[in-house]
Amino acid sequence: MRYEHLVEVNDPRVPLLPLLTRAQLWRGLVRRAEQPWEFVLGLNGATVHARGHEGAVATLTRTLDFGSFVVHDRVLLTPLEQTRIETEAAAGFPASSLTIRIEEPHPQRLYLRFVYESAAVDGQGELDAVTVGLRNQAYEQADIDTVGRIRELAEQGLL
Repeated sequence: MRYEHLVEVNDPRVPLLPLLTRAQLWRGLVRRAEQPWEFVLGLNGATVHARGHEGAVATLTRTLDFGSFVVHDRVLLTPLEQTRIETEAAAGFPASSLTIRIEEPHPQRLYLRFVYESAAVDGQGELDAVTVGLRNQAYEQADIDTVGRIRELAEQGLL
């Protein structure tokens, strides 16, 4: 499964909306990686087990606690460019990844490109079109909410 979409961050058609800088947007994405409970509904807690570097890329190894479900993942942070979350497979759930890439086709025209990828789950066939559509809508809404939360943090002077 692969699903990809864009969220516009700075919309020149909305003049009252304060512009975010690339640096603010980046700091918001780093905060999302380090403090995911501020962005992810239903998350009871998160623990960062290790921090490291692979060249210029910073890495985090985390456990996310959703109560009856625990997720183990690794986050790769490429400064001012992208974050990538690589999630380990778990019972009934395949390994998956989410890449969030900052795009700036024109000065101050910032977008976030979200790319979701996962393998099929053993024993499960393809999802029907309605289920896929609902899942994709949920991804999009969560990603719009992420941009909204980053905007709130910037307005509070926290980025």
